Amino acid sequence: MDASLKPSLPAQPRAFAFHVGGRAVRRGDRDWCVRVSPAHGVEVTRVPACTAADVDAAVAAARRAFAQGIWSRLPGSERAQVLLRAAAGVRERFEELAYWETLETGKPITQARSEVLASAGYYEYAAGVARTLSGDSFNNLGEGMFGLVVREPIGVIGLITPWNFPFLILAERLPFMLAAGCTVVAKPSEFTSATTLMMAEILGEAGLPDGVFNVVTGYGLPVGQAITEHTDIDMVSFTGSVATGQRALAASASNIKKLGLELGGKSPQIVFADADLEAAADGVVYGICLNAGQCCVSGSRLVVEEGIADAFRDLLVDKFSRVRIGDPLDPATQMGAIVTEAHQNKILGYIRSGVADGARLACGGGILDGDGWFITPTLLEGVRSDMAVAREEIFGPVLTMTTFTTPDEAVAIANDSVFGLAASIWTKDLDKALDTMRRVQAGRMWINTTITGGPELPIGGSKQSGNGRETGVYGVEEYTELKSVHIALGQRTPWVQ
Repeated sequence: MDASLKPSLPAQPRAFAFHVGGRAVRRGDRDWCVRVSPAHGVEVTRVPACTAADVDAAVAAARRAFAQGIWSRLPGSERAQVLLRAAAGVRERFEELAYWETLETGKPITQARSEVLASAGYYEYAAGVARTLSGDSFNNLGEGMFGLVVREPIGVIGLITPWNFPFLILAERLPFMLAAGCTVVAKPSEFTSATTLMMAEILGEAGLPDGVFNVVTGYGLPVGQAITEHTDIDMVSFTGSVATGQRALAASASNIKKLGLELGGKSPQIVFADADLEAAADGVVYGICLNAGQCCVSGSRLVVEEGIADAFRDLLVDKFSRVRIGDPLDPATQMGAIVTEAHQNKILGYIRSGVADGARLACGGGILDGDGWFITPTLLEGVRSDMAVAREEIFGPVLTMTTFTTPDEAVAIANDSVFGLAASIWTKDLDKALDTMRRVQAGRMWINTTITGGPELPIGGSKQSGNGRETGVYGVEEYTELKSVHIALGQRTPWVQ
């Protein structure tokens, strides 16, 4: 398909099966989760509304595959080959994957294409780590003892992914789990299940053994709850809201399973007066408009030095006015739709509350006429740190603006949050940038850029933004257990005389 052409809507909605034990499960009599395109208002996909019994079947398949060692005991080189073939499969089908990703999420097709191609790189990177993952040895225990530390796959993992970046977030986790030798039961969001189900097909074609990757679709209740509570799942990786993460944490007590959480964010964008203001303004606009602000690392809190605040606001208003919003199937579109009408109303409610609390609406705050759910990029200035719009995750294209006079004040404002997922700093002064970076509490930091990166560096949050790390070598180690081994050498000295 020519990337410059606008794809058309499907003639009819596409029905998907879920995947257990290496086969697609189709049942005509089950309930369906119906997805309406958030940008077009028409039904585009249907996926099965699975049950707790389906979760049991998927976990049993994953447990059998793990116990049999058909994946966990393969040499890393063989696991790497499967991951490399999977990456090639993603590249071969990237237009198809991006198309369905766009229809279900409402994100621009150009963004979806970029994310799908980037995802292939995560599988390629994880393939390399599969071949280099290692432990340690201790030759310092004396002549009669030798020590080893070995890494083993943690076992069966429950993987629950969100609706905002369904394919990319899957790629930030799944290949690293597979590189470690684990088996997986995945549950994508009921809104955006298509590309995860397509990835199950790609992995099967790449040679992944049956039962290693299973996908159950449906709602948080009962499917997500059944995964977090399941006593035959060794670890759960969850990405989503703080409230749901707290419930997952409580449910994990069923068998004291390990939990990896990436939760909400309220990420600051600190702009110093000595920054390249044009570049900073462009980055700030990108950071809040990407994915229509439905991004956990969105730079939603602008913390700008007082002396340049008015000039910087004017730059932002001008750039916001030129962001191309509309049909995500149009390659010219830069910002697409809000995921549901209910979420659109929630965002609009936050904008109204901010104005009611004393913030000034510098631009935006409206919706687009026609089909679908769209909100214009919004800037609220004069925001105090005690306002709900400054403290709570809005998850939409709403930027709050607060001023500071000293670097210490900027850091204090940035850290005045229960979240600690990400932050961006804009300054030409390297000393100032590094000093601020060291003091701001966040799992991911960007200096003179925002929301960028790849599989090499780990991602994750601090405070109520979660725990654990994904991607990088650390992302594979996250899904392993350490085992210490003491090996006695020579003749044993009798203890019993």
